[in-house]
Amino acid sequence: MKKLGILLVLAGLVAQAHADEVKVAVAANFAAPMQKIAQAFETASGHKAVVSVGSTGSIYAQIRNGAPFEVFLAADDETPAKLESEGAGVKGSRFTYAVGKLALWSATPGLVDAKGEVLRQGNFRKLAIANPKTAPYGAAGVEVMRKLGLADALAPRIVQGESIAQAWQFVSTGNAELGFVALSQIWQDGALKGGSAWIVPESDYTPIRQDAILLAKGEGKPAAQALMGFLKGDAARAVIQSYGYAH
Repeated sequence: MKKLGILLVLAGLVAQAHADEVKVAVAANFAAPMQKIAQAFETASGHKAVVSVGSTGSIYAQIRNGAPFEVFLAADDETPAKLESEGAGVKGSRFTYAVGKLALWSATPGLVDAKGEVLRQGNFRKLAIANPKTAPYGAAGVEVMRKLGLADALAPRIVQGESIAQAWQFVSTGNAELGFVALSQIWQDGALKGGSAWIVPESDYTPIRQDAILLAKGEGKPAAQALMGFLKGDAARAVIQSYGYAH
């Protein structure tokens, strides 16, 4: 029994020695799914994902300024490609982990109709969007307004968040009656979590292909490589789909 106890302790120490942390930068729209994925990843691998959330543009700037991130889950495919070309990302490691969907959402039930006609009717004061220069979902929102021919008419009503998380916060707190958000922020397990929404047809904006990339600081690190692999697996995919993303 004594020997067995010693062996179990040694086994635990070996497991701890192999377990490591991976520093992950995550686009704001993917914050909630990533929390669940990180928990499943730790259970499956023993590695811990330390997650930082922000807009894709601001994370890019942090990486270029030497931030210690090892994996980046962006809200577009252009930024990871740029990091790869600049040598800050590992060549050949990029892949699309999710395809995002845009929604017009209000915390008020019944305010947003199923076709988004509320934008033309104008019975609201403020419309929230993420900064289109740094947040792909914000750029998609602007694209939709232009396609509808409403960009100029709606411009005075827009309140801008630095990330899609802040745009969602403006709407959820009532500072804006409605806003363009990521479907993943308001959707779970096949249903709207609250309020009212128009899921914008994907033909109305450029596809939001969200790519992951292994960053140079994560090259050769088992925890970082393990997370990249885990993101491609069935457990992660199930979480991703439950939040309304496509593949």
